Amino acid sequence: MSIPAGIHIGLCGLGTVGQGVWKHLDKARSELTARLGLRLEITRVAVRDPKRKRSVRIPAGKLTTDALAIAADPDIQVVCELIGGTGLARKVTMTALAHGKIVISANKALICEHGAEIFAAARAHGGHFLFEASVAGGIPIIKALREGLVANRFPLIYGILNGTCNYILSQMASRGASYAQVLAEAKQLGYAEADEALDVEGWDTAHKASVLAWLAHGIWVRPDEMIVEGIDRLTPADLQNAATLGYGIKLLAVITRDFSKNEICVRVHPTLLPHRSVVANVNGVFNAIAVTGDVVGTTLYIGRGAGQDATASAVISDIGDACALIGHGRGAHLTNESGLPAVNGCRIAPPERIRCRYYVRLTVKDEPGVLARVASVMARQRVSIATVIQNPSERAGAASLVLTTHESDERSMQRALKKLGSLGSVLEEPLLLRIGDFSE
Repeated sequence: MSIPAGIHIGLCGLGTVGQGVWKHLDKARSELTARLGLRLEITRVAVRDPKRKRSVRIPAGKLTTDALAIAADPDIQVVCELIGGTGLARKVTMTALAHGKIVISANKALICEHGAEIFAAARAHGGHFLFEASVAGGIPIIKALREGLVANRFPLIYGILNGTCNYILSQMASRGASYAQVLAEAKQLGYAEADEALDVEGWDTAHKASVLAWLAHGIWVRPDEMIVEGIDRLTPADLQNAATLGYGIKLLAVITRDFSKNEICVRVHPTLLPHRSVVANVNGVFNAIAVTGDVVGTTLYIGRGAGQDATASAVISDIGDACALIGHGRGAHLTNESGLPAVNGCRIAPPERIRCRYYVRLTVKDEPGVLARVASVMARQRVSIATVIQNPSERAGAASLVLTTHESDERSMQRALKKLGSLGSVLEEPLLLRIGDFSE
């Protein structure tokens, strides 16, 4: 097989990440050529507006507004899909794969929604799909799962996968600032989008969790098959209550597999983690992932989960793997499903088999007998109360009642929550959080 002297790359999308890829490839071109044994050249760049001012200077002759033309160009071997969304991005991806190209993507929503179709197209046409940048930015978690930990089965994977939420919770905990105040600051700093819903309601994390579940277990779990809850109902009081109990609060993705029952559970929600936990102490915009394998035990991965440089680093890492595929014929396992655990009828775990301890916050009337009524509801649902904290409420004539439970299950807790919400002495919708007693 002849080895090409250079690799021709097409960039589709020149937003924050695309500009980072151009900047770092241009800056380290000679070093990367020496390291990879091939010259990397971005030959065409697709943008919506060629006249838009950007932080990098692209020769006008390389710009186009036709991303599909790049995907079909026979002279381009590697297509970087950095458009985002699931419309044009899907068309570009499928067109490039149909031409047998290597596609590199940072698009977790696309993979979550169309992953099965994408990988089938890659197999059918001899193409490859690389996606290290789609989860946890600069943390090489995908390579860890697919290569470094290939000898393992994974009963538990959990972690912080959204830097925006982690920044907000970190600031609320350290300063006692309100959610609304910190969210506004995060937008000013560029950590949160103008429409923050995808981040703070947990959907961005759910897309990433879907990708990790497929990598670890060979099964696609859709967000509507998960428990997905965000951070927008949390108050500084919740962070303080958690600290009093010896915990911090993080928005986590939690992926568990019961191999004896062949059941999987994927959930995204704010979680109380013990202060001794390493993940509980990862703050700001950083991500952290704990992976428990049956052979290696627990390994931890911490780093920047988003931003131009971290994500560009992951994209360029995949470009390096593309060089190995094109120049040396190595790494073909990266885009097929060989080596992934067989699904073998793996099912989504029913609510009664999803078990943990819980934190419940109630705003109640400040009057005698309320705690007894609450305890009676919990007892009828066979949920055992472990601790009770009562605090004053900002609401006149009300108190804040915080309960933690012994281990229970999702079905029992949801029934209890519904009954509690219907009590006349409960003034607001109850808040339910999970307690994560994970060992690291």
